Amino acid sequence: MSTAKKDVKRITTHILQSMKQEGEKISMLTAYDFSLAKIVDAAGIDMILVGDSASNVIAGHETTLPITLDQMIYHASAVIRAVKRCFVVVDLPFGTYQGNSTKALDSAIRIMKESGAHGVKLEGGEEIIESVERILSAGVPVMGHLGLTPQSIYKFGTYTVRAKEKAEADRLIKDAKLLAKTGCFGVVLEKIPAKLAKRVSKAIKIPTIGIGAGPDCDGQVLVLHDVLGITKDFNPRFLRRYLNLYDEIHEAIGNYVDDVKSGDFPSAKEQY
Repeated sequence: MSTAKKDVKRITTHILQSMKQEGEKISMLTAYDFSLAKIVDAAGIDMILVGDSASNVIAGHETTLPITLDQMIYHASAVIRAVKRCFVVVDLPFGTYQGNSTKALDSAIRIMKESGAHGVKLEGGEEIIESVERILSAGVPVMGHLGLTPQSIYKFGTYTVRAKEKAEADRLIKDAKLLAKTGCFGVVLEKIPAKLAKRVSKAIKIPTIGIGAGPDCDGQVLVLHDVLGITKDFNPRFLRRYLNLYDEIHEAIGNYVDDVKSGDFPSAKEQY
């Protein structure tokens, strides 16, 4: 069990803000189901992201675009039923907020009411600020997401590092300041140069959560299935695997198959 914020019974946006001010790093992982979310929460994680990455790691899609609002609510509801301490933020999926602030508010309210989530996350900066403002006006906590924004993969055409050039870096800093000024409680910085992430983290008062953005963000997030080694073929530089569950699960199931085929399972002690 992590000792970080051990005395805190429930992580809130206020607690996350105080962690930045006090220099305590914020830990964040994705989760999509009850069983794993329960373990993640009990282990002391500060935030769970019910990410649209479920489209990839749960549903097997090539991108995050296909996942629907109903599916996100389903995953978020399962996670919420498992957690007791951490803050749970849910991705608004592609097509539920871009270009239509009324639809964005409706989408966010559905997530909050039907799943019990604690906040929502949107990708983008100035181009989605009207949606951010509309959602915030209803009292829903909003987290931003800048840098590599997977919902825009067909626009970028690649998952390469973003904001390496000055013009894009300047826009990213401007967007981060705008999101903070508008009222977002935090912002994810994905796959941008570490020096730029450090500049952004110092330039805004809200927490920054990095993924492939270096050590100077106020916190870090990774996809749970990558951390546990359930995924096998995804090996970006920023990923640190803490287990190799793919091979362990593969071996365990192989042993089960052998025991069933040989008649070893069930034994006399494993029957009524």
